Amino acid sequence: MSFRAKLLAATSCSFDATVTADYTDATYTFVMSCVGDGDGDLEFRVAEPSSISGITGTIVREEGKLTFDDKALAFSLLADGQITPVSAPWLLLKCLRGGYVTSCNQEGDYLRITVEDGYEEDALRGDIWLDQHDCPVRGDFLWKDRRILSIEVKDFSIM
Repeated sequence: MSFRAKLLAATSCSFDATVTADYTDATYTFVMSCVGDGDGDLEFRVAEPSSISGITGTIVREEGKLTFDDKALAFSLLADGQITPVSAPWLLLKCLRGGYVTSCNQEGDYLRITVEDGYEEDALRGDIWLDQHDCPVRGDFLWKDRRILSIEVKDFSIM
């Protein structure tokens, strides 16, 4: 809760994210640089793989916009059309800023929190691991008890 209070009071945060989308029959991994603002909105720039490097986007109150020159992202939606893989960093911030915490426990050096995005059976669940400085280092997003997105977080800073 102390981390949530810091994040809510901040004007922005930044971090690098490695996102893996799991479609059961295939997985896709990409690296993004992300900046979140005080309202929880997010801007990102794809760094890897090189085939989609330079694509930028924003996610504002659950609506997104991608910008690109001669490249495009063509990921199928996950969770019955609810989310796209590039929304993983935004989902991380959304869970950390205001999700309903259903459990919290220590796992080795990390604090693991579980956050529910709703009360229905098909609600999205986030499992997020915080380091000893209360910074997120990893997150898994599950839908119907199956992990559909994973995010590895580096260099998380609050401004």
